[in-house]
Amino acid sequence: MRISRTMICLSALLAAALSPSAPQKGIEPTDIDRHVDPCADFYDFANGAWRAGNPIPASMPRWSRRWAAGEASKDRLKLILEEASAGKDQPKGSVEQLIGDFYGACMDETRANSLGVKPLAPLLAEIAGIKNTADVRVVIARLHGIAVNVPFVLFGGSDNHNPTDVIAQIVASGLGMPDRDYYLKPEPRFKEAREKYLAHVAAMFRLAGESDAVAKSAADTVMRMETQLAENSLDNVALRDPKATDHKTSFGDLQKMTPDFNWTAYYHRTGLTRDSRASEEPARIGDVNVAEPKFLAEFNRQLTAYPVADWKTYLEWHLLNSAAGSLSDAFVREDFAFNGAFLSGAREMKPRWKRCAESADRLLGEALGKKYVEKYFPPEAKARMQELVKNLRTAMGETIQALAWMTPETKKRALEKLSTFNPKIGYPDRWKDYSKVAISRASYWDDVVAGRQFNVRDNLATIGKPVDRGRWGMTPPTSDA
Repeated sequence: MRISRTMICLSALLAAALSPSAPQKGIEPTDIDRHVDPCADFYDFANGAWRAGNPIPASMPRWSRRWAAGEASKDRLKLILEEASAGKDQPKGSVEQLIGDFYGACMDETRANSLGVKPLAPLLAEIAGIKNTADVRVVIARLHGIAVNVPFVLFGGSDNHNPTDVIAQIVASGLGMPDRDYYLKPEPRFKEAREKYLAHVAAMFRLAGESDAVAKSAADTVMRMETQLAENSLDNVALRDPKATDHKTSFGDLQKMTPDFNWTAYYHRTGLTRDSRASEEPARIGDVNVAEPKFLAEFNRQLTAYPVADWKTYLEWHLLNSAAGSLSDAFVREDFAFNGAFLSGAREMKPRWKRCAESADRLLGEALGKKYVEKYFPPEAKARMQELVKNLRTAMGETIQALAWMTPETKKRALEKLSTFNPKIGYPDRWKDYSKVAISRASYWDDVVAGRQFNVRDNLATIGKPVDRGRWGMTPPTSDA
């Protein structure tokens, strides 16, 4: 529905008439800048006073009440993590040991700086050992297991056609810049981004020990491969159309779509099937949704079109890119200079404690969340909110029953829909069990890998099953970059 200029002005004038001291619902009158003509600039009128009094912090790319509340919660996380980190001889696998050692390893900047790129040595050796296309496929599956999602990502998500079921979703990934526009559009800001990206990729390879010449050549290779992937990706406008990424297909048709990539072997290596025989179709997995078939076709072409040396360079780059924030200060600062400062607009890095708290939240979220709600949202508070929501649902049901304009059949369907509402208040009914995640203070990167592996496996385990209503929904496993 289009809202007319007259309606906007009437709404603005009503808001302007409100007394700043009068109790209101949904409006903060003190946010309004009453010096602005609402019919000329409604945005500035509506929140100009708040924005003037709340400038964007130097470490943030944007700012709002919601973002401010999120940052404030990290101060509470800091207290929890510091207390857990200070504890001695915590039982192995306990929440306190996991979050305490994770935070302690992350905060040990001196050790991270002494290690440099060494924590990546085993994975770099695997990439360097690639000899043929079959090895490329093996390493892609290996990297997916630690959420280095190149050049695609497979995860468990609700079936678009039957949201109560979880199916495999295959989504385009593998670009080091935000989207296809950065690779293809001619505007000056995108040209500048490409120049800075080439310099950034080369700088990361130099930090990993490569010479200037090798680093520059590697950056050119990465840009060439990613540009062709971008050319076969949907732009942000197309991605807004749910039909554009709805391509449910059988496992057999998926294999036909990418004949040079052995999906049965991939499923086996990622733990989705137990048998790697080429003749076995993973029946438990069932259908998959391929968000961008054209992208997947380009990936299949590149598997054989590009020499193995180029694939080694591409995979090494994305490992470095994904791990940079978990390595030495030199990697962290180079990563921030491009991704944080240039792309996002932040003027300074967040303090290390806050970056470590964010990382713990991403990778050990429910372990940290369990301690958080014990301190700030006890069961009695959750019970009160559950009772409130229960009463609201009851009232809504009574309202539906009393509506004169609804037919009996419409009321029946409305009540059926109401009955499926699944309120999620504060925290899940069943917490994730992280007790077998191997966390120590020896290497922050190793802890990141352990956390990523857990989250990837936890997500993939949902595929082929009904949605678990006692859990919080499914999100694709992401790296901690």
